[in-house]
Amino acid sequence: METIGNIWLWGGFAVLVVAALLVDLVLMRHGGAHRVTFKEALLWSLGWVALALAFNAGLWWYLHETAGPVLANRVGLEFLTGYLVEKSLAVDNIFVFLMLFSYFAVPEVQRQRVLVIGVLGAIVLRAIMIFAGAVLLAKFHWILYVFGAFLLLTGIKMWMSAGKEPDLEANPALKWMRGHLPLTPGYHGDRLTVIEQGKRWYTPLFVVIVLIGVTDLIFAVDSIPAIFAITADPFIVLTSNVFAVLGLRAMFFLLAGMADRFHLLPYGLALVLGFIGSKMLLIDIFKIPVLVSLAAVVLIIGATVVLSLLKPAPAKPAE
Repeated sequence: METIGNIWLWGGFAVLVVAALLVDLVLMRHGGAHRVTFKEALLWSLGWVALALAFNAGLWWYLHETAGPVLANRVGLEFLTGYLVEKSLAVDNIFVFLMLFSYFAVPEVQRQRVLVIGVLGAIVLRAIMIFAGAVLLAKFHWILYVFGAFLLLTGIKMWMSAGKEPDLEANPALKWMRGHLPLTPGYHGDRLTVIEQGKRWYTPLFVVIVLIGVTDLIFAVDSIPAIFAITADPFIVLTSNVFAVLGLRAMFFLLAGMADRFHLLPYGLALVLGFIGSKMLLIDIFKIPVLVSLAAVVLIIGATVVLSLLKPAPAKPAE
């Protein structure tokens, strides 16, 4: 499989991600578990975006000096487009996290821990799936059509379910845990399990973490094929994915109180998936330039955000 990644680029990226995670874990948790304020979440979100853009700029400069401006410009556009696609789809991930935290009444001080585990799990899952997908694509070109059809169907399904409250009670993973594991009715601090009367019980925090992991897997299956429509280079696919996921925790606290204001965003995400799926299905007939894909993603997401703000969602009836 062709890639711009060499040992120095892969090594530098790995060091940067580990350092960023350590800084995040130390500084964002400074003072212990606490409720993250809007200002704190905004600053961290801007910092993560700045880091991703700085990485892209550094990668562009390196390629410009070693391989020429043509490759540097193409890779820069592919990274930016992939990053925006994954960042946009991550918003839908956050909406599910909000639903889980509300449904299980997760205490504010425990949400950071759950999100940290969710971010780390998402990075590991995506790395495995990206390399597997890159190997398959290198051997079987027709898999692009499978990815395209899957994204198109996912976009249609997302459009049809937009605006509807998901039924968490019907979640297979939750049903299985309720039927096979002894669960405590309440939380026990930050503990995942407790021993009572010689028997191990699982706390609601354990249940939430499992469901977050399942959510990570589902969204990885949806989002990774989307970026393969932009580039098949595993280095660009993985780096843009990881940088989008790194800011997930800060973005959660930033959007936690504003989810209802972006009620039309799921329709925009559905259109993005439909556009990318169609692009993959037409790849051998008509290849859409990366710059056009970037413009389409920005236009669709921007339009749905603006329309959401201009036309607020109708008030929900009081329970």
